[in-house]
Amino acid sequence: MSNYDTDVFTPLFDTLQTITGTREYRGKFGDEDPDGIDTAYRVVADHVRTLTFAISDGAVPNNDGRGYVVRRVLRRGARYARKYFNSEIGEFFSKIVPTLVQQMGDMFPEIRRKESDVMEILNEEEASFAKTLDRGERQFEVYAQQSKLKDSKKLHGADVWRLYDTFGFPVDLTRLMAVERGLFIDEREFEDARLKAKEASRGEKKAASDLVKLDVHDLGKLSKMNDVPQTDDEPKFGRSNITAQIKAIYYSKHFLQGTKEIPEGEQIGLILDRTNFYAEQGGQENDTGKLIIDGEAELQVQNVQVYAGYILHTGYLKYGCLSVGDEVICEYDELRRWPIRNNHTGTHILNFSLREVLGDGIDQKGSLVAPEKLRFDFSHRSQISLEELEQIEDKSTRYIRQNCQVYSKDVPLATAREINSLRAVFGEAYPDPVRVVSVGIEVEELLKDIKNSEWRNFSIEFCGGTHVQKTGDIKELVIIEESGIAKGIRRIIAFTGEAAYAVQRLAEDFNERLSRLEKMQYGHEKEQEVKTTQSDLNQLEISAITKTKFRDRFAKIVKAQLEEQKAQQKAEAKKVLDSIADHFDRHDTKSFISNMGVSTNQKAISDAITHVSKKNKDKTVYLFSVVDGKVIHGCHVSEAASKKGISASELSAKVSDIVGGKAGGKGATSIGNGTKPEKVDDGVEAATKYLESFHL
Repeated sequence: MSNYDTDVFTPLFDTLQTITGTREYRGKFGDEDPDGIDTAYRVVADHVRTLTFAISDGAVPNNDGRGYVVRRVLRRGARYARKYFNSEIGEFFSKIVPTLVQQMGDMFPEIRRKESDVMEILNEEEASFAKTLDRGERQFEVYAQQSKLKDSKKLHGADVWRLYDTFGFPVDLTRLMAVERGLFIDEREFEDARLKAKEASRGEKKAASDLVKLDVHDLGKLSKMNDVPQTDDEPKFGRSNITAQIKAIYYSKHFLQGTKEIPEGEQIGLILDRTNFYAEQGGQENDTGKLIIDGEAELQVQNVQVYAGYILHTGYLKYGCLSVGDEVICEYDELRRWPIRNNHTGTHILNFSLREVLGDGIDQKGSLVAPEKLRFDFSHRSQISLEELEQIEDKSTRYIRQNCQVYSKDVPLATAREINSLRAVFGEAYPDPVRVVSVGIEVEELLKDIKNSEWRNFSIEFCGGTHVQKTGDIKELVIIEESGIAKGIRRIIAFTGEAAYAVQRLAEDFNERLSRLEKMQYGHEKEQEVKTTQSDLNQLEISAITKTKFRDRFAKIVKAQLEEQKAQQKAEAKKVLDSIADHFDRHDTKSFISNMGVSTNQKAISDAITHVSKKNKDKTVYLFSVVDGKVIHGCHVSEAASKKGISASELSAKVSDIVGGKAGGKGATSIGNGTKPEKVDDGVEAATKYLESFHL
C-alpha cells in the first residue's frame, strides 16, 4: 500500500477531482498509468503541500535561492495541471490550499494563519507564468520538431536557455518535457549559453547608466514622421500581454528602419503604436520586461520613458532582428509591477492618514514608488512623535484591511478640482481630462455631489499610476523611517506587501533575541552579546515604531547590565581585599603574592593595589588574575622592601617578561597587562622568587 492511498492524500485527490472534473485517482504507476493521470494527481498533491508550507515559512517565489526552488515547483506543477487535467492556470493551486489547511491546520497553525497570503501569492505567480506557458510550449514544440527533422535526440542548450530566459521555463521542466518526447538536453551547451548571457548582461548593466534619451531635435524629427503617432498607453492599466506594432527604432541619434546594422550589445530604443509598459512618471518607477517575436527576436526592456507623448522602450536585443512594422508581444514584468502597485496605492492611503492625524496642512512635496519601498515627502513643521506615527500606521492598516475597491475614471479637470477633500500636488500641471483615483467609493458617486463632506472619509487623488484592485492586496503597510529632509519638509519611507511581512518577521526574531538577552545571566558571554545586539539593532531595518520600542527596551537591558556589572565589580573587589586581609591576619608576614582566579575583573586588581598603597603601606603585595584571555597583574612595594632594593617597576618588568605585555606605574605601585594567560602561574612563581631573593 502506497502513502498516496492513505488519508494523507485522499482529501487532496478528492478536491482535485472536483475542481478539474477528471476521473478518480486509481493508484496506478508506470506502465499501468498510460494516460499519466494518476502521476499528475500525485505530482500536484505533493507540489501543493510543498508550496503551502514553504510560502507559509516565508519563501516567496523569485529567482534566488529557496525562492527559485518554490518558483520551479509551482511552474512544474502548473504544467502538469494544464497538460493532464486540462485546467486553466491562474487560480489552480489556490483552490486546493483550503483542503490542505483544513486537513493539517491544527497540527501546523502557521499554514492556517497564512492561508489567504499563500493563496494570493500562488495566484500571482500562476498568473505570471500563464502569460508565457502556452507560448513557451509552442516554442518547445518548434525546437523539438527541429531536432526530429535533423534525426537528432538532442535539444540544443541554447534553445533550452531561451525557454528559460524568455518564457520562464525552469530547466528541470524543459528536461521533463524533453524526456516525454524522447529527447535529452545538451547540458554543456546550456551552461555555455547561460554564461554567455550572464556576461552580456554585465556589459549591459554597466552601459545602462548612459541611458538612451530623446532630445528636442529627436522630438522635432518625430513630429514630422506622420506614420509615428504618439503612443497609446491606456493598456498599462490592464494586466495582460498585448500585441503592438513597432513604429520607430532609435539608435545613436538616428531613427532606423531595422536593427540589422546595429552592432551587437548596443542599447536601442523602440517606439510602439501602443504599449502596456508604464513609463516613469508621477513618482512611479518604470516597468521592465520584454518585447518579443516568439522564436525570432527579443528586446530586453530595461527602461521606459515618455517624451511629449512618445514612449521610448530602451534595452538590448538578446537575439534576432527587429524592423519597423513588426508586430511584437509586449510582456512587462508583472512580478516587478505587483509590489509597485501595492506601494502606489499604499502611498495614497498614507497621504490620507497623514492628513487625518496631522491636519490639513499636510501637502505632498514629492514621492517615489518603487518595487521595494514607497517614499513620501510632505510639509510639516515639526518632527512626528511616536504616538502620531503609531496613529498614522494604524489608520493606514485599518484602511487596507477594509479591503476597499479602488476606482479610477477620467474627469474634466475643472470638475475634478471641485471634489471635496481631493488631494493633488501643488503646482503640478495636470492633463485635461485628469484621472481621478478613489479608494473605497466609485468616482461616479463622487461626481453626483462633488461638495459632499462625506468624501473626506476617503482617499481621493489625481493619479496616472497603476494601482491594486482592492486594498487587501496590499496586506500591510509598515513605516520604516520618518525624518526631516529640509526645513518644514518631512519624509516617510514605508514597506507594503511581502516586504512588510519580511520586516515583521525580522522584528519577531529580534524580539525573541531581546527576550533571550534579558534572561541571560550576567557574565562575559552576556557582555559580548550586548555589544553585538547594539550593533545589529542600529542596522536593523524594521518598523520605526517597533525599533524605537526595541531601543528603549535595550537601554533598560544595558542599564541593568551596568548595575549588575558594578555590583559584581564591588563584590569582586571586596573578595580581593578580604583575601589580602585574611592572609595578613593568619600569617606573620610582610608580603602576599596570589593568583586571584579567572573571574576577577581588571578594576578589582587595580583598586586593591590602590587600597594597599593607602591603607597597608607596610605590606608588599603582588596580585594576578586572568580576565578575557589577558593576565591582569599589579604590585605595591612597601617602604621597608624598597629600602632593601626591591623596585615595583623592576618586579613587574620581570613578571611581564614571562606573561607578556607591559607594565607601568609610579613609585611603589605598578599595573600590567599580559598576553599569555597560560603563563600566569609562572609569573606568580617569578614574583615569589624575586621577593625571596631579598629575604622578604
